[in-house]
Amino acid sequence: MILIDGKKAAAELRAELKEEVAELKSKHNKVPGLTVILIGDLTPSQIYVRNKEKSANEVGLKSEVIKYPNSVEEKTVLEKIQELNSDETVSGILVQLPLPKHIDKQKVIEAIDPSKDVDGFHPMNVGNLSSGYESSIPCTPLGCYLLIKKIEPNLSGKKAVVVGRSNLNGKPMTQLLLKENCTVTITHSKTKDLKAECLEADIIVAAVGIPELVRGDWVKKDAIVIDVGINKTDNGIVGDVHFDEVSKNAKALTPVPGGVGPMTIACLLKNTIDCFKRSQI
Repeated sequence: MILIDGKKAAAELRAELKEEVAELKSKHNKVPGLTVILIGDLTPSQIYVRNKEKSANEVGLKSEVIKYPNSVEEKTVLEKIQELNSDETVSGILVQLPLPKHIDKQKVIEAIDPSKDVDGFHPMNVGNLSSGYESSIPCTPLGCYLLIKKIEPNLSGKKAVVVGRSNLNGKPMTQLLLKENCTVTITHSKTKDLKAECLEADIIVAAVGIPELVRGDWVKKDAIVIDVGINKTDNGIVGDVHFDEVSKNAKALTPVPGGVGPMTIACLLKNTIDCFKRSQI
């Protein structure tokens, strides 16, 4: 079995992006800029934003983090987004989720200029992706897609099963696989026989938030399995896939941690650079 090393793949992607930023700088005399808005003091969000900032600096992006207390008014955040929308030095805007309850997540997402929406959550980007047009692609599914393509460059005709139908991962993942001419089944908590669906799959992407849901006897020989789940249990962090069991059948499998996570941040940098390039046309 191939252990899909997300850390290594992310390091390779960052190295490519670093070269690209250097070329853009010599061509345009400026570099892409990423601005992250962080509200409150949730530890996972703080760690994640710190990692984003470190990675952005590593590839040569201009990076800024704007911090607000949990009590910040929604109006203040929306005004700051409008200011960043019109700032030419800012190529990408990201508002770190989750948000405090008094701030409307959808309002915040829709306030971001779609051409600077590096998370790919704006309805215009969601619509463009599902229509096959150019768009910002949500970072986690984009990372999953790039990892799958490393193992199997030609996905045409493959049967893919996506476990989970979230807007963050399941739905955009489905669009990316459809674009590669896969036959895609999207499954969820109401699917009647999830095991039977998974057993048909050449590719399984599990993103449902249930610890070790996908078992060894759910996976056919030589399937590629991507585990997006991060679940805290008494035995530590585990994914949505039972790693020990599935590793006996799968052709390739991502570990948790160290699989999809590092690629998510690398893809955020890629999206920022792509937004910059589109703005220079």
